Amino acid sequence: MPKPVIITCAPTGGIHTPTMTPHLPITPADIATASIEAAEAGASIIHLHARDPETGKPDARPETFKQFLPVIKQATDAVMNITTGGGLGMTMEERLRAAVAASPEMASLNMGSINFGIFPLLEKYSGWKHDWEAPFLEMTKDYIFPNTFATIEYALKELGDRHGTRFEFECYDIGHLHNLAWFVDQGLVKPPFFIQMVFGILGGMGADPAHLTHMHHTADKLFDAENYEWSVLAAGRHQMPFATQSAMLGGNLRVGLEDSIYIGPGELAKSNAEQVRKIRSIIENLGLRVATPDEARKRLALKGGDMVNF
Repeated sequence: MPKPVIITCAPTGGIHTPTMTPHLPITPADIATASIEAAEAGASIIHLHARDPETGKPDARPETFKQFLPVIKQATDAVMNITTGGGLGMTMEERLRAAVAASPEMASLNMGSINFGIFPLLEKYSGWKHDWEAPFLEMTKDYIFPNTFATIEYALKELGDRHGTRFEFECYDIGHLHNLAWFVDQGLVKPPFFIQMVFGILGGMGADPAHLTHMHHTADKLFDAENYEWSVLAAGRHQMPFATQSAMLGGNLRVGLEDSIYIGPGELAKSNAEQVRKIRSIIENLGLRVATPDEARKRLALKGGDMVNF
């Protein structure tokens, strides 16, 4: 029988800004509610960023995360996955602070440096709710999102070795899979590991279904199929088609307002749970089943929700 599909939901992220949608979770209460609703809809992993509750700007402070992490934990058994991507322009030390303080079951980890271009979004809006939004987008025209071998190793040791946290390895290009394979060869990453293949970010792998197939085949060549789980996320309008393709190929998937603020052509999603319910319906109509949080924990060899620091 096919394995149940693990749904990850990324409720807010650090890319979209408050001007782009009124439904983006901003405050700790918003993020907690969005996460709980997504878990109730079928997400077994919640990928978490924080935002300044006044301005909506990406916020890496542990004290902001700790306003919503316990609330989510008390209301659901979902796996909480804390970003180490943080917000564009942050140092690795800043990006790790929240995860180090919380000692979560999972954390994200980008597997290579890329040009991370979100500046084209400037053309879609004529005014902004907050002064920081336009400069934040504009600076990505001359910006490299840095993830060097040294900083990746630092994160693996600081979180993986010291806290027993396992990772969502975010791979934006074929080279990132080879970077991960190098760390596996060095013994710094041990199976089972979770690869998140990312499509549709300007500077990374384009959102072409053939690229998804190539990424999957490359991962199979580099890693024994029994040693890893793979998942797919795609930005914007590509979110649901790529998530569906992944499920059909035996993979897992990620949805959420971090990756797309839409539920259909030109229609803003009113909540993260709306996206989870939509992809869950597609999965079940394909004759597949959605994984529970406990099934995800077992397949990813996570330490358990009782071993976190929140």
